[in-house]
Amino acid sequence: MLSRIIRPWRRSLQLRVVTSTVVLGMVAITILGAYLFQQLADGLTDDRVRTARAEAQVLAARAQSTFDSTSAGADTAEFNNVAVGAVVALAPPPTDTTRYVVFTRALDNTAAIRLDTVLTGGLRTSPVPTALKEAVRADPDRQQVTIIQLQRSTLVTEPSSASWTRPDLPAVVIGSQVQASTAGPYDLYFIYPLDREQATLDLVQRLFVIGGLLLVSLLGALSWLVTRQVVSPVRRAAGVAERLAAGHLNERMSARGADDLALLGKSFNDMADHLQSQIRQLEDLSRVQQVFVSDVSHELRTPLTTIRMAADLMYDQRADLAPSLGRSVELLHDQLDRFEALLADLLEISRYDAGAMSLEVDQVDLAALATRVVTGVESLAQRRGSEVSVEAPAEGVTAEADARRVERIVRNLVVNAIEHGEGRPVVVSVAANESAAAIAVRDQGVGLRPGESALVFNRFWRADPARARTTGGTGLGLAISLEDARLHDGWLQAWGEPGKGSVFRLTLPRSAGIPIAESPLPLAPRPPADADATTRLRPVRLVEQP
Repeated sequence: MLSRIIRPWRRSLQLRVVTSTVVLGMVAITILGAYLFQQLADGLTDDRVRTARAEAQVLAARAQSTFDSTSAGADTAEFNNVAVGAVVALAPPPTDTTRYVVFTRALDNTAAIRLDTVLTGGLRTSPVPTALKEAVRADPDRQQVTIIQLQRSTLVTEPSSASWTRPDLPAVVIGSQVQASTAGPYDLYFIYPLDREQATLDLVQRLFVIGGLLLVSLLGALSWLVTRQVVSPVRRAAGVAERLAAGHLNERMSARGADDLALLGKSFNDMADHLQSQIRQLEDLSRVQQVFVSDVSHELRTPLTTIRMAADLMYDQRADLAPSLGRSVELLHDQLDRFEALLADLLEISRYDAGAMSLEVDQVDLAALATRVVTGVESLAQRRGSEVSVEAPAEGVTAEADARRVERIVRNLVVNAIEHGEGRPVVVSVAANESAAAIAVRDQGVGLRPGESALVFNRFWRADPARARTTGGTGLGLAISLEDARLHDGWLQAWGEPGKGSVFRLTLPRSAGIPIAESPLPLAPRPPADADATTRLRPVRLVEQP
């Protein structure tokens, strides 16, 4: 799940820009909206508090005037009726829930006469907090103000106002103290629900949310349009670059206008023109070189044939010549053999360079092929003092391949192993798995220095230029072997360490067109197999005869 989210995020610049813009826009709008909403709420509350204080001051003065003018101080019942009437007169009509009045005994009142607590507007209990009562007792000459959450449970009947859809509602409570003649001080509280202000804030909040969502959507759309104007040319440039890399050298970007993107398109097209020119020059040069090598190789065959006839004639008569001339004739004969092999290899390389090679695929037993190659180089192995053996499964190893080319590869590898093996044993291993078959040639000779395993397949490359070629090699054998392996969609790899010998491994697909998953033979040497595995090998050893 996480990868499905990360993959498009990493691959799409437009998605990252749009997402970042939307997220940052939401954060900025949320912060700004919260600040403006709080300022508006504070403004509405402050305005309502000022209005309520002014109104409460007038109403409290009216109540005090009533108490000052009453003459019923001695009769508690009559005085209580006067007090109730005075408080009820301060409340709005029953259907009006904009103000509630609470008349209660002050905390520090010690008078003997006790008046009833009066609650107006359908209040079930007094919602006045204790902290406000203590504030009124501490400073009875001044109004005390606080804001509470007026609960529905404090009301006998719920108001019909739409703002009372929630369980509580903010309300301003203004407390003051009046002197009820012989009854002592009493607290008078006016409660003003902020239902209208709350309704206004709810409306503003909804507008903020809707406006914020619309603004974020607009930001996302704008960022998508802007980034598309930038990303689309970049994507087109990437597509053109991929088609150029695929060989379509005439592909170009559309470059209209004079802005930065148009400049990018023009620069890209100029670069493509320059690369196309350079590539064509290199192709022409390569074609000229291929034609030159091919023509020279063909043209050299005619004089070489004449020289070969004359050299063969002299070689047959070498016994009648002076010893020095006879030796020269033998050297001439050997070098002509090498010259002919070099011409054949040059022609083969020129065919690969021209892309004119094809395979003749058939089922080939690689174990039998390796045995045949080892048998063919028996005389060379005897001269060099090397013991060559073949290790292969008893049931054989088959693969779809061109037998002639694979045999040429194996012969080159075995001959090189004998030449550089310093007279030590050479082992040819054959194995297969489900997808591939492999032939590895391992010697115990001079080996390869670090980095030479990548150079050994270069044309005419030699690890030691001072080392003589005893087998008459042309320097193109491994290069041609590598091309043969690639033609099979196979691998030809080398490993070596100084003093530990080298390993050359040819890996071929068992079925043409099926990719190789893993080579069945290791490239670097590994410890000998156990006894059970050894019994499955069919050794073929060629040793020097007495």
